Amino acid sequence: MKRYNMFNQIHKGLRAMLYETGLLLLHTDFAIADEAVKAMEQLTELLELFDKHADTEDYFVLPLLEQFEPSVSCIFEEEHVQDHALSNKLRKLHILFQEADNEYARTETGSAIRVSFVEFMVFNLDHMAKEENVINHLLWKYQTDEQLRQVTQQILAKIGPAEMFRTAKWMMRGLNNTEIIIWLNEVKANAPGFVFNNLMEILDAELPEQRKQVIMSGVGAEIFA
Repeated sequence: MKRYNMFNQIHKGLRAMLYETGLLLLHTDFAIADEAVKAMEQLTELLELFDKHADTEDYFVLPLLEQFEPSVSCIFEEEHVQDHALSNKLRKLHILFQEADNEYARTETGSAIRVSFVEFMVFNLDHMAKEENVINHLLWKYQTDEQLRQVTQQILAKIGPAEMFRTAKWMMRGLNNTEIIIWLNEVKANAPGFVFNNLMEILDAELPEQRKQVIMSGVGAEIFA
């Protein structure tokens, strides 16, 4: 029987954000102000979401393992410390970029940001894969699917509307059509109508027409005009 994977949606969203931000940084000419501002705004948003995600796991997920697998919980807590360090390294480079007073300094700092971002991305891709391969199997050993779903609901209850909107946007970009249909049908059945409508607006803004047609058919909704 397929077990409930509490990491799937959020991790796919975070991976999509990593991939798109990495590509944006590759394309950015840091000597051009408008391009640099766009890239740094997205990088700032990414770092905020990753830091909050790590904090959420420290507070809600890892405690589920402390009683049974304390050494595993400790290892992943230490990795989150390393993750925050990599985030702070990028933030310091951002400050240096803002302080750069000539084209050469901006270009060189931009190159350093790209290098540091690759380090951050590689670490987090590996970290998320280990969570899915190690933590998931331990959670399935010690927790029922219903218990894990309750933890997910506790996490969602702590997320503010603005963060929820930003996270949902990236999950919409990262999930496949079937996963989105299942997600939207669950929201439609269990959440207030405005939550479902907000997700429909995100879907309409983020996905191409062909995908929207498939998904809307799967949730019994009409395409927005």
